[in-house]
Amino acid sequence: MTAPLMSLVWTDHVTGRQGFLVVDRLVRGVASGGLRMRPGCTLEEVTGLARGMTMKEALHYNPEGRYIPLGGAKGGIDCDPQDPGAYALLVRYLRAMRPYVESSWTTGEDLGLTQDLVDRAAAEAGLVSSVQAVYPLLADEAAARRRLADAFTVEVDGIGLDELAGGCGVAESALTALDRAGVPYAGTRVAVQGLGTMGGATARFLARAGLTVVAVADIKGTVANPAGLDVEALLRARDAYGTVDRAVLRPGDVELPGDAWLSADAEVLVPAAVSYAIDTGNEHLVTARWIVEAANMPVLPEAEERLTARGVTVLPDVVVNSGTNAWWWWTLFGDIGPDADEAFAHTRRSMRALVELMLDRAESDGTTPRAAAHALVTDRLPVIAERYGWYR
Repeated sequence: MTAPLMSLVWTDHVTGRQGFLVVDRLVRGVASGGLRMRPGCTLEEVTGLARGMTMKEALHYNPEGRYIPLGGAKGGIDCDPQDPGAYALLVRYLRAMRPYVESSWTTGEDLGLTQDLVDRAAAEAGLVSSVQAVYPLLADEAAARRRLADAFTVEVDGIGLDELAGGCGVAESALTALDRAGVPYAGTRVAVQGLGTMGGATARFLARAGLTVVAVADIKGTVANPAGLDVEALLRARDAYGTVDRAVLRPGDVELPGDAWLSADAEVLVPAAVSYAIDTGNEHLVTARWIVEAANMPVLPEAEERLTARGVTVLPDVVVNSGTNAWWWWTLFGDIGPDADEAFAHTRRSMRALVELMLDRAESDGTTPRAAAHALVTDRLPVIAERYGWYR
């Protein structure tokens, strides 16, 4: 694959902070990818994320579906989302990016930002919607917008469907790997880094499937219990940033340092918070058999090589966490309705089929799941380009 179509660096005139937009590819004139806000965010990081979005879109291509993949893009802002000036900065960024959001870039929540916050800031910046660029591609725009709006009002046991869809996909990826290995769910232990949107939903689905969540990390540190944590209690006690109120901890729950989740006595690790969480300086701490990448780019390439060499399987982010983006488009284009059971069933079928395809390819090629996912993308992109056109 070639260089991105467009890379943009924006400097805020008020604070001097920088923001970024990278459009990796346009398909039918539009690209999809969220907007993240974190201190230290860089153009290089956003470029990698945009390329990942191109891959996620291609991997979910189904010629029989109504949802036809878009190109890949990503936005980023170098700021702590808890900074008092973060929201005003977000509004100024979206004002600057308004021509792109109106014409070619559909965006939404990512690390550090919730969809509610993005929607509010987008309205203040004068935008109709953060996904308005896709509206001209819809057969019935009014019905599609109502369907997506209705889906965002659905909650299941206190958590919105928009949060749960991605976690359902991550959990199904992990369960597919366990099933292929013949490993029963009961007795399988999980450690999760991050209890925000993706990590929290993943923890719920895995716990409800019968796995034991033994460690959860947030910005304050790691909470652990070898007998299993009360996931639902932790979810009820977290704030908007995924930080758990320690007052809800039970006897037997212990507080450990922030990186203790890495070395937890667990078969499955789910990094669901920041990029670059596992590197060559800490990969030796991992004793798990599987790493399921709920976050974007959490395992650095050299660390993954070392992990693979000692028998750890890394299920890559471009597949594992692609369910969130796909759920938006399945709903908007009308492949599914605004119903939780329908959304979960469709997500499980689609993610299981995709993970099976990736792992089959990895076995046949004698390579890693990540390399297999790249191979699948390489196969699909020319088909998408020929049928729908794209801009390099």
